[in-house]
Amino acid sequence: MKKSVLILCTLMMISCAKKQGNPFFEDYDTPYGAVPFDKIGIEHYMPAFVEGMNRQKLEIDAIAGNPEAPTFENTIAAMDYSGELLNKVSSVFFGLISSHTSDEMQAIAQELSPLLSEHSDNIRLNAPLFKRIESLYNNRDSLNLNTEQQRLLEKYYKNFVRSGAALDESRQERLREINKEEALLTLQYSDNVLKETNDYRLVIDREEDLSGLPQTVVEAAAEAAAGAGLEGKWVFTLHNPSRLPFLQYADNRELREKILKAYCMRGDNNNEADNKEIVRKLVNLRVEKAQLLGYNTFAEYVLEETMAKNPKNVYDFLDGIWPRALRQAKKEVTELQKLIDREGGKFKLQAWDWWYYAEKLRKEKYQLDEEELKPYFELQNVRQGLFTVCNKLFGINLTPVNNVPVYHPDVEVFEVTDADGSHLGLFYSDYFPRESKRGGAWMSNFREQYVKNEQNVRPHIYNVGNFTKPSGNTPSLLSLDEVETMFHEFGHTLHGMLSQCSYPSLNGTNVTRDFVELPSQIMENWCTHPEVLKMYARHYKTGEPMPEELIEKIQRAATFNQGFITTELMSAAYLDMYWHDLSEQKDYDVNQFETDCLSRIGLIPEIVVRYRSTYFNHIFNNNYHAGYYSYLWAEVLDADAFQAFVENGLFDQKTATAFRQNILERGGTDDPMTLYRKFRGADPDPKALLERRGI
Repeated sequence: MKKSVLILCTLMMISCAKKQGNPFFEDYDTPYGAVPFDKIGIEHYMPAFVEGMNRQKLEIDAIAGNPEAPTFENTIAAMDYSGELLNKVSSVFFGLISSHTSDEMQAIAQELSPLLSEHSDNIRLNAPLFKRIESLYNNRDSLNLNTEQQRLLEKYYKNFVRSGAALDESRQERLREINKEEALLTLQYSDNVLKETNDYRLVIDREEDLSGLPQTVVEAAAEAAAGAGLEGKWVFTLHNPSRLPFLQYADNRELREKILKAYCMRGDNNNEADNKEIVRKLVNLRVEKAQLLGYNTFAEYVLEETMAKNPKNVYDFLDGIWPRALRQAKKEVTELQKLIDREGGKFKLQAWDWWYYAEKLRKEKYQLDEEELKPYFELQNVRQGLFTVCNKLFGINLTPVNNVPVYHPDVEVFEVTDADGSHLGLFYSDYFPRESKRGGAWMSNFREQYVKNEQNVRPHIYNVGNFTKPSGNTPSLLSLDEVETMFHEFGHTLHGMLSQCSYPSLNGTNVTRDFVELPSQIMENWCTHPEVLKMYARHYKTGEPMPEELIEKIQRAATFNQGFITTELMSAAYLDMYWHDLSEQKDYDVNQFETDCLSRIGLIPEIVVRYRSTYFNHIFNNNYHAGYYSYLWAEVLDADAFQAFVENGLFDQKTATAFRQNILERGGTDDPMTLYRKFRGADPDPKALLERRGI
């Protein structure tokens, strides 16, 4: 008996013994059918995963062995509804792996990874099952399917082909091995980034080294030190709410250099958490996988199923913007260097100087100090402003609920209802950094929307962030970037929450990677609009609205530093493409490859690529491989789409309804460009992006 089969059989026996009392095996007896986090223990995950895989295997075997002729319902729909228990436990486990992990959970993930990979391959490489799908696909024109059903059939057929269903047995076996190894490597990569991020502390014991830092930042650092048993000192970490203000305000240039270099060297310290070998293995595995499946590069394989379609179109898109962005960045370098010289600095601008002098230049040019904004961006007020915007646009309401279990005290839960009072779903927010949470911000769900047996199952969606925490008597006061991030992630929430799709695989955010960021990025347009700022930006102490002159300063400074912001993002998009457009397996020197890539595009030394290869979680763990360009592409869509609101009114109901019905409710039920044209009436105009960024 194969080792993997023996392990699975053993785990199945454990599973049978542990079903009793396992919350995953029961209907959740909670309000709204919410996840009973208060009843789920570490011991419940593995038995539920094993039973979930076993149940789905039986379901798939029944579909593949069905003696009746294949139909859409008995094959495609049946597959899409299969795996209910597996999806149930996966959504919770993998949600918490990112937001509230532990050593025990990471150990389970390592054990699970090859089992889940094998389970997935057993489905996608099931020959009788593929034969039924292929038969339906070849006769699709005679099946009288609606658009959504056609999309689902096409999706399954292409997924099976792209997963190796048409390969011979020996190639399928090698593909299985690649998939298992890739799954384990991406998991280890992410664990290493989290460890490197959590392990670093910049400890300051001299008060003079705090010069320039706002009082709220100093207080937060003192609290971090106290929490680490370092009373009387100050601790800064690599988490954004700690690192970025330090780079932005700390007068001590040496310490700015120290913390930026620590951030940039994550996964590249030649220790047990080093990621260079993992990157090398991953890119070679992906080259091999692509070529096994008939593609020259992994980028060709990935992009075939996106709006971009192929690497050339991505390069053409990036190349059309890069020279302008780089030219703007070089102008910004000149401005910052002049400021350094005026202040008597005897040094050339370096990467660790950029945030510091950019902040000084912002004050000089626009009389805008970001610290001046924070008192008006108290987290609760910002979130209420966001909710109000969504109410005015789409009629939805969010009401706090206190009877739903949560996985951490920081988590808050809201019921979402439509304009007519009908239930739309649950929204969970989890906004503050902790060691059990990876960096960044994201949206996902504990339950997706779909229709089954004429019942519209409503979603339970969460947003996770790493925003500035409350400190002492001071509440959470957000930076402008954090405000935009909150609006951004809730845009993803709207995409999932307002979904009205029949099938799980097509709902909400189950769209192409370069379309999924449209609903999120368009929401950023509202957060700093003068009309919206007047609705929610109030001083946390006095309740006074943000002064008109401060709002005007925000508008005037909207294109400030865009050369830096754009080149930082685009250099990461190029790096992603260069890694995944390789056609040869080699023993790549990761650092040299990265250096050569950035040299090739002419990235200036004063700017560090947004993500270096050793901590680029998007592409080596989070399925954005050959897809990081999509943030910029989606900005073309959102800049053009927002123009419809500019033309018709910020809260114009006809425009908002068109966006809801054609974009937010439709998920992946139609071609994304078709959906966009139905909303906008034309293709997106890239000029809107360039004008907004001022480049």
